Parts: sequence; structure tokens; C-alpha cells
Amino acid sequence: MATDMTLRERILMRLVDVIDPETGVDVLRMRLVEDLEVDEATGLVSYTFRPSSPLCPLAHSLAMDLKRAVASVHGVAEQKIHVAGYVRATELTEMVNRSVI
Repeated sequence: MATDMTLRERILMRLVDVIDPETGVDVLRMRLVEDLEVDEATGLVSYTFRPSSPLCPLAHSLAMDLKRAVASVHGVAEQKIHVAGYVRATELTEMVNRSVI
């Protein structure tokens, strides 16, 4: 991987490896990650995770897969994840942001 890539570019490269097991398609092509904001100076990354359906049975595991993938990128110091379009979005948002990987 090129060393001149921005933190945002490295995150996007990593997110294409996160596959939705129900469809076999990566989360970026499925548009499950929205509003990606990256502070290159502090390493703060924030984004919205929108499961494929309001009752997605894999929402929790996909949210954690996203969090682990982003955390694995060198330069990421902190994440703020917002879950939207899910029946228990508030609870999942709180849980995924509290979870330690």
C-alpha cells in the first residue's frame, strides 16, 4: 500500500474487505457506510452505519466488523459510529460505541 495515501483512503481500502455475509458484497458497494468523516490530524473517524434493512439480523455483527476494520487502520485513534435506519438504532449505536475491540 502506498505510504502517501491519506487516512481516509486507507480506511476506504480497508472497508471494501468488510463483506455482508447475506449478500457477499462489500459494505461500501452496498452503501451501508455513509457520512464518513476523517480528521487526519487527530485520527478521529466518524460515520453512519445503515444496515440493509430495519430488521437486519446481522446488524450487530456488521457494526462490530466495521469498527474492527476501521480500528485496524494505522492512524485511527478514535471512532464515533452512528447507526441509522435500524429498529434498535439507538441501542446499537450506544453498544457499538461502548464496545472495546
